[in-house]
Amino acid sequence: MINGILAAEELLASRVAYTFRTYPKQITALIAAALLSAGTLAVASLGPDASDLPVQQVLEATAPLSFAEQSESLENFSFTLFRTDITRSSDTAEALLKRLGISDPAATAFVRGSSEARNALFARAGRTVTAEATQENQLKKLSARWIPDGDGGFKRFVIERTPVGFVALTERDTLTPGTRLASGTIRTSLFAATDDSRVPDAVASQLADIFAGDVDVRALRKGDRFAVVYETFEADGQALRSGRVLSAEFESGGKVHQAVWFQPPGQKGSYYRPNGDSLRKAYLSSPVEFSRVSSGFAMRMHPILNSWRQHNGIDFAAPTGTAVRSVGDGTVDFAGTQSGYGNIVIIKHRNNQQTAYAHLSRINVKAGESITQGQTIGAVGSTGWATGPHLHFEFRVNGEYQDPTSIAQEGGAPITASLRPAFERIAVGARTELAAAFSVIQASAD
Repeated sequence: MINGILAAEELLASRVAYTFRTYPKQITALIAAALLSAGTLAVASLGPDASDLPVQQVLEATAPLSFAEQSESLENFSFTLFRTDITRSSDTAEALLKRLGISDPAATAFVRGSSEARNALFARAGRTVTAEATQENQLKKLSARWIPDGDGGFKRFVIERTPVGFVALTERDTLTPGTRLASGTIRTSLFAATDDSRVPDAVASQLADIFAGDVDVRALRKGDRFAVVYETFEADGQALRSGRVLSAEFESGGKVHQAVWFQPPGQKGSYYRPNGDSLRKAYLSSPVEFSRVSSGFAMRMHPILNSWRQHNGIDFAAPTGTAVRSVGDGTVDFAGTQSGYGNIVIIKHRNNQQTAYAHLSRINVKAGESITQGQTIGAVGSTGWATGPHLHFEFRVNGEYQDPTSIAQEGGAPITASLRPAFERIAVGARTELAAAFSVIQASAD
């Protein structure tokens, strides 16, 4: 009998211990709530009724600080002003420092007279510059950071005031990788919404490419929304460059579309739906980011020949110098000049398919070179028979012209059974982050 009681007690004890190990936070919260409730009841039962307490009014004369003391305190108080701006192609030392709120002839003269400062601040537009100033708008410190071409790190340029005058220093440092989460609601267009959410243009373009087969970003409706998690590369806490989209979600027309980046060790990565189906297309939907179609695959009046004829491709209007990318993997079949095409690159793909990119201002590849999807192959121009800067893009199958809008077919295989456990772990984390992004939208709306 005693043994049976002891066995029952041991079983009960083991179950209690298991409960505490499994649900420590919940048990702690319940005990705290019970103690708090007990304490509240004890105080309520022992304390006097507030209406029975005596009311006493106390009046006390106070003397304010004299005006002289207050004025002296303000004179002795010092603070630092911070302001950030972006360099412009038209900037001078005077213009940049004025935008930064600096009124300091000595600082202006130093920037104007220093070749190191001029090269760091005015060699290229778009660099972020931060100024620290006194309350008299005198420069204390000015810093700029940027990523040099072909360099994995960044440069830091600093001008600082010292007791003997201004000194300048240029340093090299390493970028810190990170991730950022953003979300937005469509009011007019995807790119307007990403601008409002401070999502870089390169990330917005990736969103359009990733969901090209599911969502027509040119036909989004007001109220559609998106969330995205993407890589950043930072310098001293400031994001200098964005990287790859790691996960994303579109809610459009009542349907939810999700994408997760997954790259097994030693293999090529791709985007997948949460169920493991591939989102990779054999071809991207557009060879130029942030452009509009100015002429489609149809009969038209030729702008130079003034005759009615078939237009065998699609024209994308974009400024000269805009990057042109290959829409698919392949090999450069031709890179050079061809009569009316001007500078042209022709890429050979699988199944006797070719894409052509014409009127380029420059060519970045050469014949025989292997090309990956999304790789920059040149830049928009107006060479050959062109009335203005644009890209003429063609798609050919067995030498016959085809409508380029018909080429964005599926091109990837689903997740294999052996990789599914690893993929599931990443997909679960991605869904949690995207849900957190949408909760920010809801909180803002509320």
